[in-house]
Amino acid sequence: MAKDFLSAIEDRRSYYSLSKERVVPNKRIKEVIDHAVQYSPSAFNSQSARVIVLTGQSHDKLWDITKEILRKTVENKDFEKTEEKMKSFKNGYGTVLFFEDQAIIDRLQEQFKTYSKNFPIWSNQSSAILQFVVWTSLEIEGFGASLQHYNPLIDDEVKKTWDISRNWKLIAQMPFGKPTAEPGDKDFSPLEERVKYFQ
Repeated sequence: MAKDFLSAIEDRRSYYSLSKERVVPNKRIKEVIDHAVQYSPSAFNSQSARVIVLTGQSHDKLWDITKEILRKTVENKDFEKTEEKMKSFKNGYGTVLFFEDQAIIDRLQEQFKTYSKNFPIWSNQSSAILQFVVWTSLEIEGFGASLQHYNPLIDDEVKKTWDISRNWKLIAQMPFGKPTAEPGDKDFSPLEERVKYFQ
């Protein structure tokens, strides 16, 4: 039986210990991500989100690229930890790359000048909604995932490797796979400090 919405939200966590073991067929991954992209809201119905899903050798290649780029920027004494992190992502089944099409944002800024400064903000908000929907949907299917931000360091190499439009701005990377360990405990601040109700 499918999880209810609130349970799915609660169970969505950052998983860093992953395996390449197949959880559902690739066809199901495509259905879930296509559905998320189709129905996640966007400002002015801009539909500016762009997504690339990497599995197999393409997934491995992404984290090899990221590791080699980071090797040039991270101090030697700290690189072992970075390398282990890249390995943990590479150990997963796949990665979802989230982009926003800047040509659409530019067009909206030109068309609606009053809101011009807001469109990049709304674009990021729309992307965040999509990331959350994909992340929670993957969790329902039995995957663990986390959200990473190695952009803009990896942007040029990613675009070159997968022949991605220069108008697509990389926003985040979401490695996913079968969880091999539970996430750590999570502390919560008191809701009374975070939410106010007025009648």
